[in-house]
Amino acid sequence: MSTKLLIAATVSLLLGSFNASAKDLSSRLGVGFSNQFGLNQDLPSLALRYYPNNDYGLMAAIGVDTTKNNSRFGAGAKIMKVVFREDNLNFYTGAGAGIVSQEIAGKNNSGFDLSGFAGAEFFMPGLENLSFSFEAGVGVTSISSEIRFRTIGDSPLRAGIVFYF
Repeated sequence: MSTKLLIAATVSLLLGSFNASAKDLSSRLGVGFSNQFGLNQDLPSLALRYYPNNDYGLMAAIGVDTTKNNSRFGAGAKIMKVVFREDNLNFYTGAGAGIVSQEIAGKNNSGFDLSGFAGAEFFMPGLENLSFSFEAGVGVTSISSEIRFRTIGDSPLRAGIVFYF
């Protein structure tokens, strides 16, 4: 039996042994990170997620890198609508908007970042306050006179990991 198959079987047995239920996130605030700005280089960001009710969520993210002659900045917000709930998994759709700035060769360029997406927020049994998100969709980023259209396919390492209080 291969090592990968053995690990997958062990994880399945462990995760399957817990009681699972859909996550109710109403009135919950989470703190974590994301990395979703449409810049030419990654910009890890601090993120806040808040669900004012069981159906809608809000997210704000801010990222800063002050590298000399290559600084980057991004601030954005998202609204998410929970479409349906599975055991330990909430599926959602949403839209996001933000402002971005990037310095290249001493010239600072600013613009906007827009996105439309569908995603899921996964909670591991036994760690109900920690979520892992993944998203897919489309985005457009405009910096100075350059407009960039892109598809989005963000894993938890980009879409975000959040701890809820």
